[in-house]
Amino acid sequence: MEMSKAILPPVSPAAAQTLIRGAAAPQPLGAASLLGLAALACVPFFLNQAFTYHLAIFICINAIVVTSLSVLARAGQISLCHGALAGVGAYASVFCVKGLGLPFVVGVAAAMIAAGCVAYLLGRIVLRLQGVYFVLVTFAFGELLRLVLLEFGDVTGGANGITNIPPASIAGYVFSDKAAFYALAAVVTIGVLAFFRWFYASPAGEAVDAVGENPALAESSGIGVRRTQLFAFTLASVFAGLGGALLAHYVGYISPESFNMHLSVALIIMMVVGGRRYLLGGLVGALVMTPLPEFFRGAVESQDILYGVALILMLRFLPQGLAGMRLPGKKRKSA
Repeated sequence: MEMSKAILPPVSPAAAQTLIRGAAAPQPLGAASLLGLAALACVPFFLNQAFTYHLAIFICINAIVVTSLSVLARAGQISLCHGALAGVGAYASVFCVKGLGLPFVVGVAAAMIAAGCVAYLLGRIVLRLQGVYFVLVTFAFGELLRLVLLEFGDVTGGANGITNIPPASIAGYVFSDKAAFYALAAVVTIGVLAFFRWFYASPAGEAVDAVGENPALAESSGIGVRRTQLFAFTLASVFAGLGGALLAHYVGYISPESFNMHLSVALIIMMVVGGRRYLLGGLVGALVMTPLPEFFRGAVESQDILYGVALILMLRFLPQGLAGMRLPGKKRKSA
């Protein structure tokens, strides 16, 4: 967490607890939740179908990117260029692995660093803006990045994209089949969730929650709002780059249109449906929204209408997201 020390001012535990009082505080996952996650992760292996593995891989990748996006949302901002930053990670990894012949792990590290650096530089400029103005600027940046990728076709492949991307490989083992890549994606997803569980319980995570809950009070208590949001934006983009790298090496093909505005909007929808203030919100949102279009695939003409109605119903009756559902007689806190 060296970056957090450079960006965030020191936050006393007492001040952090005061600022986020009344907000949802993280709590450990119970044994039942852990067993449930383990059982859910094993379902594709029991079904052992190519389409099930394919869907499960996309759920894992979406869960990683949506979970990272929720960090920025908890800091009080919403970005419409998160999909574009995942694209930065995807192209960086492909350049390293396919272009330079470097190992897959190095490519993933480069993807995370590249996406984080782009977000840091962008955030230093645009995080002076708040609310809808920040959203509009991030939308414009996402479109600008897409146009740049299209323009420099000699490097990025332009509209044709980049094909024949090497599959993921670690220590000589190639994750060429769907079952193996799903195992990799599931392990990475669990690792990301574990990291953010630790992060939200740390002083830096408490500062992020404090800024999102009450920026004015956070500022008056010594927490730099803009610096905290810059840190959240950078951290979120680092893991967006990770998701983009996994996507590129699984699909084997990327193009500028793979990371357009529609992806960013879909990520926000998943975050809202799952619950932005819950640790498992990104996973739940991806688990529900990733396969949902498949259920409506038979109704091509009315697919968008059905999709919208399903989304409205979920938001109407579960405003805190699916992860915020309460069992009768039990109180639940967000994680």
